Amino acid sequence: MVNNKSKLSELKHKKHEWVWIGGALIAIILALAFAYHQNSFSYFHFNHKTCTCKQGAQKFSGIIEDCCCDYETVNRLNEEVLSPSLQDLVRTPFFRYFKVKLWCDCPFWPDDGMCRLRDCSVCECPDNEFPEALKKPLQHTLSSNDLVCQGENPEAAVDRTIDTKSFRGWTEVDNPWTNDDETDNAEMTYVNLLLNPERYTGYTGPSARRIWEAIYSENCPKYLSGESCPEKKILYKLISGLHSSISIHIAAGYLLDEATNTWGQNLTLMYDRVLKYPDRVRNLYFTSLFVLRAVTKAASFLDQADYETGNPVEDLKTQSLMRQLLYNPKLQAACPIPFDEAKLWKGGNGPDLIQEIQTQFKNISAIMDCVGCEKCRLWGKLQVLGLGTALKILFSVNGQELPLQILKVQRNEVIALMNLLHRLSESIKFVHETESAVEKNLGKHVYASNDQISR
Repeated sequence: MVNNKSKLSELKHKKHEWVWIGGALIAIILALAFAYHQNSFSYFHFNHKTCTCKQGAQKFSGIIEDCCCDYETVNRLNEEVLSPSLQDLVRTPFFRYFKVKLWCDCPFWPDDGMCRLRDCSVCECPDNEFPEALKKPLQHTLSSNDLVCQGENPEAAVDRTIDTKSFRGWTEVDNPWTNDDETDNAEMTYVNLLLNPERYTGYTGPSARRIWEAIYSENCPKYLSGESCPEKKILYKLISGLHSSISIHIAAGYLLDEATNTWGQNLTLMYDRVLKYPDRVRNLYFTSLFVLRAVTKAASFLDQADYETGNPVEDLKTQSLMRQLLYNPKLQAACPIPFDEAKLWKGGNGPDLIQEIQTQFKNISAIMDCVGCEKCRLWGKLQVLGLGTALKILFSVNGQELPLQILKVQRNEVIALMNLLHRLSESIKFVHETESAVEKNLGKHVYASNDQISR
């Protein structure tokens, strides 16, 4: 009997030992699992921030400075909406022909630009190619009277849209933001943009550098890194973003071997001119959203515009493509107001600042006549006119607020505006797609430069 009790007691003791051991093992397993989870979370969280490998993480994230959209949204919308829509739109007859003054004397210095490639020259349209319908100047007015309030006070409502009644045709008006007289048809020539792509032309050296030096030093000075006034930064950021886009297209369409006429991507040039500098990429995104805002603000205007070229099928296609872009549900939901111009010009010196920017931008447009390469001059004039049109839509004319006047937009301005948006969209696409390739192939860290203003 005693032996049985002793054995029973021994069994209970061993059972308690196993329970204790089992509990200890469970605790150890839980501790290890918790520690592994913590390490794993830290690892992936760190990689999301600074990953340069296979995770596909963005180099930039968060809201784009002075804008209303973030980098991730812009990249997604550009891939899904903007890039495919604009690629189709700019190939239509209405948007492929651009009227431009190619032969103007430089008002600032003798034209000594020498271009060593035949790709510098522009292929002009023969008279029988250009649609007759586009040569007819027709009246086209645009009224701005639809108020949309996004602020806390209805009394402070700012016109964020451009509305219009039924109309036909286009106006031949001069753009006060640019130097060329857009109504002077005698000196204009018609160019098929598809036959004159924006790419490397061989235009380099002192003449090319002098163009950008004159733009930045005399008309678009750098702002201090601590500058808090967005109005004083806007012109510099727009020109820097445009400059980045131009450099990207040169790198994307580069003459790799002149002897065999081999074209391709020059990733080294892409890195040295743009990707090395974070501010240049940021300004590219800023300029894209600024121009996109001008397009969305003019949605009602662009929706009802007359895209007649004499080809009914193509004209209906053009209008359909434009409406698909303007009213795309993804764009309207994710980024309804890409850039909020209502936040600017609140102080008493607002009109003076607009006048100052308008004068500086007009000087910049005049510098385009000093570009010593025909094709560079063509794309420079087109994109400067496009940017001037965006400025006119968003900031009106001569410092007057937009709701107080009738805004007139002519055919050539719309052509320049949409082609500029396409150029910026393609630049963002190229940056987004080649970041990893630059780091992999060149062994260079993208955006390796410090965060100071680089130009």
